[in-house]
Amino acid sequence: MPQFLNSADADFEARFNEVLSMKREDSPEVDDTVAGIIADVRARGDAAVIELTSKFDRLELTADTLRFTLEEIEAECAKVSDTDRAALELAADRIRAYHVRQMPKDERWTDDAGADLGWRWSAVSAAGLYVPGGLASYPSSVLMNAIPAKVAGVERLAITVPTPDGIVNPLVLLAARIAGVDEIYRIGGAQAVAALAYGTETVAPVDKITGPGNAFVAAAKRRVFGKVGIDMIAGPSEILVIADADNAPDWLALDLMSQAEHDESAQSLLITTDEAFGRKVAAAVDARLETLERREIAGASWRDFGAVITVRDLDEAAALSNRIAPEHLELCVADPEALSEKCIHAGAIFLGQWTPEAIGDYVGGPNHVLPTARSARFSSGLSVMDFLKRTTLARMTPAALSAIGPAAETLAISESLEAHGLSVRARLDALND
Repeated sequence: MPQFLNSADADFEARFNEVLSMKREDSPEVDDTVAGIIADVRARGDAAVIELTSKFDRLELTADTLRFTLEEIEAECAKVSDTDRAALELAADRIRAYHVRQMPKDERWTDDAGADLGWRWSAVSAAGLYVPGGLASYPSSVLMNAIPAKVAGVERLAITVPTPDGIVNPLVLLAARIAGVDEIYRIGGAQAVAALAYGTETVAPVDKITGPGNAFVAAAKRRVFGKVGIDMIAGPSEILVIADADNAPDWLALDLMSQAEHDESAQSLLITTDEAFGRKVAAAVDARLETLERREIAGASWRDFGAVITVRDLDEAAALSNRIAPEHLELCVADPEALSEKCIHAGAIFLGQWTPEAIGDYVGGPNHVLPTARSARFSSGLSVMDFLKRTTLARMTPAALSAIGPAAETLAISESLEAHGLSVRARLDALND
């Protein structure tokens, strides 16, 4: 059973803080192991990657078979049904159209002092996308990571997708082809992250690594950050549904389970203004858990981390939501637009009862790579901006330097940086000759 909380209860604040502080992230002692793997890949390159792939994925590779050939990709893509192919293409078109609108513009102007200022945007040259393999193999994640990179203008996009026991998901390869991926490697784990970050004889290094993974992948991304950029360290999935009583309990139960079925450590929360309705939703969850294929995973998530919270009104619901800062936030209320204005900390907001979070995972358009573990308080979901850099531009005319140069010299002197001040003074003196 999930927890049932009521904001009117005397112990509510303590119990709500317990919900907030639940440690759901996978936390095995993996960092030392990952450090060793990264050092091994840096030292031995392909040989280390091949050996580790044999150990962890039970797959024997050579330097020549680390990367999928075009013929292999075509053969696997041919296995995809017309229905699945059409769904992937629809999703890709919608994701691409949404992210094209995110592209920022270069700016250039002349200010009052006569200085020419501005900035320009440029893409990272190469990006690497980590794609989970095996049972947790998601073609939708390929689209969500690769399409923004290509829209941003990344010239080279490589993905790593482990194929345990040699099992390949054709949908993943087709998604990669649709998204414009340039290279696909059949490797995974911390060794794949290390290969992308530092390079091997076969895998050229990249500038940024994105994509989800297990605790070893997350630890590896932490360790290579600084050598390369990363998107985020994502934890288990989470959803918060804010709902009034004018909803179908079964719909909301399914929405809650859509995240619970990801992982036993996922978290599904319901906030409602009607306690009896909250109980109905919980009963609907119990009924669905009798038949869901992933009922053991979803049931454990709901039992250990789920909660139904009753509040006095929607203003209180919004305040609690901002403290939770959920990855996914569904607003199933009469006026979701108005409530959304008050919910300022959320990875993605789904407005109204006809917008299930699952639409956002596949075909809505916005990205489904979102901040977890309350990091929506200070970060955003994946976008084209993750693959872009801003370079500032400045050009002084003699008049502009005369106008603002003396202030720069003064500040340099105040900081005891003599050469800084002299580099400006030399030019000012030349103007006065």
